[in-house]
Amino acid sequence: MITAEEVIKSLPRLLKEHPELRLKIYDTLSEEFVRRGEFYEFMKKSDERFEKLLQELREFRGDTNFSRREMKKIMIPMAKPVIGNEELQAVAEVLKSGMLAQGKVVAEFETAFAKYVGVKNAVAVSNGTVALDITLKSLGIKEGDEVIVPSFSFISTANAVLFQGAKPVFADVDERTFNINPEDLLEKISNRTKAIIGVHLFGHPFDVKEIQDICEDYNIYLIEDCAQAHGAEYEHNKVGGFGVAGCFSFYATKNMTTGEGGMITTDSEKIAEVCRLLRSHGESQKYYHTMLGYNYRMTDVLAAMGVAQLKRLDISNEKRIRNAEYLNQHINLSGLKLPNRKKGVKHVYHQYAVIIEKGFPMSRREKFMQYLREKGIGCAIHYPLPIHKQPLYQRMGYTDENARCPVATALSDKILSLPVHQALTEKDLMYIVEILNNIK
Repeated sequence: MITAEEVIKSLPRLLKEHPELRLKIYDTLSEEFVRRGEFYEFMKKSDERFEKLLQELREFRGDTNFSRREMKKIMIPMAKPVIGNEELQAVAEVLKSGMLAQGKVVAEFETAFAKYVGVKNAVAVSNGTVALDITLKSLGIKEGDEVIVPSFSFISTANAVLFQGAKPVFADVDERTFNINPEDLLEKISNRTKAIIGVHLFGHPFDVKEIQDICEDYNIYLIEDCAQAHGAEYEHNKVGGFGVAGCFSFYATKNMTTGEGGMITTDSEKIAEVCRLLRSHGESQKYYHTMLGYNYRMTDVLAAMGVAQLKRLDISNEKRIRNAEYLNQHINLSGLKLPNRKKGVKHVYHQYAVIIEKGFPMSRREKFMQYLREKGIGCAIHYPLPIHKQPLYQRMGYTDENARCPVATALSDKILSLPVHQALTEKDLMYIVEILNNIK
């Protein structure tokens, strides 16, 4: 049986020659030796060797706080919110002030975000779904109307249409960018079409110019779903300012976060005014209510986080872009198609989505996911079903035949997201590449 002393002596060589054994080595140290007590008995006699081992673990994990009591299994998560001292201090100041609900900090966040996107108005709300909902309400979308949405997206893109009593009509997507396909969209327009919601999926802007032209030709509204595209650009302009409105989410896993939260961006004073009424009980002044509204407000606590997060959004996005470029340059695995980026856009990689094609060494996507997780690498499917195949929409009568979105359906069977977030270290990236490229 291998002894603790033999493990210590061979650890540097094993890490260098067999990176795929790292998890097994650490599991052995943390489970076998700790459980039997042999490891600690040995290490008590040699603090110098113990510290050398911990240094090896620290360097690999990128974790300077790794201690004797923290022999944890390595895990590279799919997402990791980065919350710094600036956020903590800003939130603490709001809490100390006693003014916690929507107030001057929300107004500060709105002003800063509008300036960042390059629009006249920004309206902060409680989440991204709400942003879509009240934007559609502000445009007067109602029962009998149709709104075209991509079938390959998060479900709230379509659900917001249902909230109005209107009908979502599903458009297929481009198999390279996963974004709404302008040619298929044209085929789905009818005399009831009132709006199109284009999604900048995974941080890659959709074909803005083509969709804008279609909307102008048919006199229909363009709404941008920017929930995954904070700071993304099309022809050097930020998304969120191309349509009548842009709708953002600040959920915990986004490129910037307030935990929960959303924002509507628009150059239209009318849309902004109606959205402000709708988010706060239709209240035009204190206790005077001019329309039916909701409690969809953001708090100053969350807005304080948002102001701080926005200041370093560009830096965070650049880290994501560099991480994606590293993976693109170094992953060399047969049957794994890496993300595409079209010319003229800034892709901010909310997700790093790969496609499993013919020739991939593993027979099933689920087996690949299990393998990655056993190696300590997080992964996820975005999305396992196109929206038209979700049980809710199936019960409403949507089928493959009437939705006609074959690309979206095919993507759901072979797409997989890998970690790309801004908290990844160089060693994390190297490890991901090593594990992938060693698959046979």
